[in-house]
Amino acid sequence: MNTTAPTDAAALDEQDCPEGHYSPDSPCFGKAAGRPRAADKAARREALLHTAGQLFLEKGYSKVSLEMIAREAHVAVRTIYVKFGGKAGLLNAIIANGRENFMSGMEAMETDPRPMEDILHDFGLRFLRLCSMPTFTNLHRMVVAEATTTPELAETFFKAGPQLTRDELGRFFARPEIKAQLRPGLRAEMLPVFLINCIMGDYMSRLLFPREHAPTNEELRVRAAEGVDLFLHGVRR
Repeated sequence: MNTTAPTDAAALDEQDCPEGHYSPDSPCFGKAAGRPRAADKAARREALLHTAGQLFLEKGYSKVSLEMIAREAHVAVRTIYVKFGGKAGLLNAIIANGRENFMSGMEAMETDPRPMEDILHDFGLRFLRLCSMPTFTNLHRMVVAEATTTPELAETFFKAGPQLTRDELGRFFARPEIKAQLRPGLRAEMLPVFLINCIMGDYMSRLLFPREHAPTNEELRVRAAEGVDLFLHGVRR
């Protein structure tokens, strides 16, 4: 009799719904035994990311263990290790997934054929909307609070969020037809940072404090437009 436990992600999917977690409020309810379908795998992945994200925000990154996440999400701890590599990999997936979902309606900046101003205004508004979400605000506060004691948290957050955004903007400004519209001699690595600073201003600092009300879409639109215009005034030929 073969008693070797499965170690690959496909095999571990069969263990994502351990016996005893088939109650109506469980993501496993109604699942037939055997290898799950692709749709089921995607749903379980989303449920796992949602559960882990909620725990991180409610209790703090350093106070949440993989065992706690696995118990709440009804999955095996080993499944999380195989699929995400550990807690940092899980957080990376949460941030990347949220960012991708929020920016999915925007055409890739590397190939978007619209004028530079239109692309940047679209990016600026979407970026501000993302940063205004309560989930992002709480995540930002958590990172600031725990960065010193949990360096992996700050590093993971930066790589999965700000670094990806800077890389995307860097590829956009490197497009020949875009680069031709900019003043010569500008350092390529400075452009993404300057754009984000123009759009955000002191907005990130304000996120650390409670707000009476969330900014309206029109307020965000005006802020994005002002920031992009300031940026273009400083870098365009």
